[in-house]
Amino acid sequence: MDNSLNILIAEDEYIVLRGLKETLIGLGHKVIGEVMDGETFVKLALETDPDLLIVDVNLPALSGIEAIERIGKVKLVPSIIVTGYSSEETVKRANSAGVFNYLVKPVDEKELKPAIEIAMGRFKEFMLLKKELHEQEEALEARKLIERAKGILMDRNGIRESEAMKLLQKISRDRNLKLVAVAKEIIEADNTLHYGI
Repeated sequence: MDNSLNILIAEDEYIVLRGLKETLIGLGHKVIGEVMDGETFVKLALETDPDLLIVDVNLPALSGIEAIERIGKVKLVPSIIVTGYSSEETVKRANSAGVFNYLVKPVDEKELKPAIEIAMGRFKEFMLLKKELHEQEEALEARKLIERAKGILMDRNGIRESEAMKLLQKISRDRNLKLVAVAKEIIEADNTLHYGI
């Protein structure tokens, strides 16, 4: 299987845990850890590099949802919650914890396979959106800095906005620096000048 995943699983019932492990191996995945309590699950998830977490809701020491929340504060890993019963409250809590799919026991291969595919697909979409958002935020921040630098150049040199932009671009080309790096330097120099007065 070419999309084999490293999966960490947590389940408090030993027989269910073994069955889940065997099913995952049968699907071509690698089980990198199997635990029976929430605390150990969090510790192992943070120490290893799992591609996917599959966790039972009811675990001793720390519930599956609380474990996912703790892991999520440190690193982003797609997760599937498994539970013996489906309640609206559990679904809501799992959703707000950032769980990517939800299964009700007993879990068999024909349910697990699409659940994994859906969870991984949702996670991929989530990461793309996160990247796009970050890029948009960076672009907005760069635009603000460039506008500020243009304003400083206009004030200092008594020039129009278009001339200030051309000057910024010239400095950028001459010094082989990104426009935003030049803008930052101009702003810093202006701040130093003001503080030096």
